[in-house]
Amino acid sequence: MDDTLRYQEHLRQAQAGYEARCVGCGACCGVYENDPCVKLFRDADGRYRCSDYANRFGLQRTVNGNTFTCVPFRRIRFGSWAGSWRCGHKRSARLP
Repeated sequence: MDDTLRYQEHLRQAQAGYEARCVGCGACCGVYENDPCVKLFRDADGRYRCSDYANRFGLQRTVNGNTFTCVPFRRIRFGSWAGSWRCGHKRSARLP
């Protein structure tokens, strides 16, 4: 396996590990602010998920009609928001 393929595999595994940390609490999508993203839904296990995950970044709308910009979690992980203490990413990294 050449270096490029090895690096691509590393990135794929890192992304899979990162995604696995999400507990589906919905906090970063506005659930605890009572104005979540319109694309947010609860799956059969009771976890919150995005109905258009591949296209989530950018301008989005909440159920109350407000707009917001969905950004990669790495840009907000050191911040705090309603329910952020539930976030699996923050808990696994012991972030504030």
